[in-house]
Amino acid sequence: MNAIVSVTHNWGIGCDGDLLIPNKADMKYFVEHTRGCTVIMGRRTFESFPGGPLKGRRNIVITRDLSWTHDGVEVVSSPAAALSLVASEPSEKVWLIGGASVYRAMLPNCTFAFVTKHDIEVPADSYFPDLDTDPAWRVVAIEKGGVTPKGVAFEFVTYEQVK
Repeated sequence: MNAIVSVTHNWGIGCDGDLLIPNKADMKYFVEHTRGCTVIMGRRTFESFPGGPLKGRRNIVITRDLSWTHDGVEVVSSPAAALSLVASEPSEKVWLIGGASVYRAMLPNCTFAFVTKHDIEVPADSYFPDLDTDPAWRVVAIEKGGVTPKGVAFEFVTYEQVK
């Protein structure tokens, strides 16, 4: 399994349920990596999508509310249950897409983390673990990103978990 995330300089990922930095290039990067794959997310992350389930992907939602349902998604009550649903899939076809608590719980199961790093700090209430200070992770690739229309520089950084 892999993780994919968009962060600010201090590893912020969201505030009040919204992404921090609008970035069409990052959205394209996300789609290119996850299309045709399985995505695993928390309920609040899923509910932040304006169009419901992500098209062209198997959507798995983790929630403690077992009465919650939505057409087009598979609902599980724990990260372990999500892992059991994808146990037979090739790991490169399974993507962890948030939010913060799901990332924290499942990141140890990931081989790679694809991180769009934005060179800015803005108010955030949810964060991704700082992989730069975690000895379990190392940078294996950096791809130039560019600058958002609002002038925020970004790059695509791939981390690999050191086994």
